[in-house]
Amino acid sequence: MLTKTRKQKIIKEVAMHDKDTGSPEVQVAVLTKRIDELSKHLKEHKKDVHSRRGLLSMVADRQTHLRYLQKKSTRRYNALIKKLELKK
Repeated sequence: MLTKTRKQKIIKEVAMHDKDTGSPEVQVAVLTKRIDELSKHLKEHKKDVHSRRGLLSMVADRQTHLRYLQKKSTRRYNALIKKLELKK
């Protein structure tokens, strides 16, 4: 589970301004961290089907945000991919 302080730290790393919480960059960064944590959980609990469904939903949501950002600004998209170390 992502704690409030860890979430704020992630947001500060990619935010465009002080009060930025809804930009695609922030949303993708938070989703990426949640996906990483849930993936670790699923490696240990292989039969947790409900969490696996949630993971797939988060991955699809992240892809949607990334596609939107790529259409809107390729420069910001490439910078985010490098920062989060995601594959294209």
